[in-house]
Amino acid sequence: MTQASSCGARASSASGPWAVAGYDVDVDAMRRAADRGVASCLAPGEVGSNAEVVIVMVATDDQVEEVIERSDLLDRLRGGGIICITSSCAPETCRRLEKTAAARGIGVLDCPVVLGQEAADRGSVTCYVGGEQRWLSRARPVLSAFCREVLHLGPSGSGQIAKTINNLMLWAAMAANFETLTLAKAIGVDVPRLIEALGHGSGASWSLARWGKGTGKWAEKDMDVALDLAQRAKVAMPLAGLVDQLMKHINQEKMKALLS
Repeated sequence: MTQASSCGARASSASGPWAVAGYDVDVDAMRRAADRGVASCLAPGEVGSNAEVVIVMVATDDQVEEVIERSDLLDRLRGGGIICITSSCAPETCRRLEKTAAARGIGVLDCPVVLGQEAADRGSVTCYVGGEQRWLSRARPVLSAFCREVLHLGPSGSGQIAKTINNLMLWAAMAANFETLTLAKAIGVDVPRLIEALGHGSGASWSLARWGKGTGKWAEKDMDVALDLAQRAKVAMPLAGLVDQLMKHINQEKMKALLS
């Protein structure tokens, strides 16, 4: 599977387990996908004509809505088809799109993935799923083609909530790691050696073990979703508010610089 605007799969005994068609706004991504046997589509909606299961991977809620609602994807996808939203977005966006698609006999699952780019490249991400079990039962084999774990959390929006909570923990750890490693470097500690040592202690974390490999690229967007959920639930989250501000000043270049 390529990380594309939309990517569809259908069962195929002629060319392996899945015949895959996809679309991406990046021409180079389309070329690389074609080199791996992915049939090229000219628009997101066209994917629906070639698929039983459609994977949507874009950056924002607005782009999710554009691919699903404002293209002709729902018109082209046959009844009984399934759309899997693997993008990170607001739970309410997924719930609303689920209702829109249900009127056409089409299923929608929110399926955001975690564990980063390396896991995505290996096809070993973890997928948190929200939505009806009947749709997941049919989509699971496709999701398992690029996910090590496919975990059903509950009704629509549950997958996005799980991803949001996961990332709240991740960004908090990343902000703490950045601050403490900056101190260590300032007082003359060998940071790579320190990270190796900390991996054997109670301060060990997934973020620390991969220091310099993560980007923090989507932290601001994900924190917006988290803080909006907290506001709606009237739950005070002072630590999350601080992490939101701290993550605005952390990027991969700064993280890597601590290792030199």
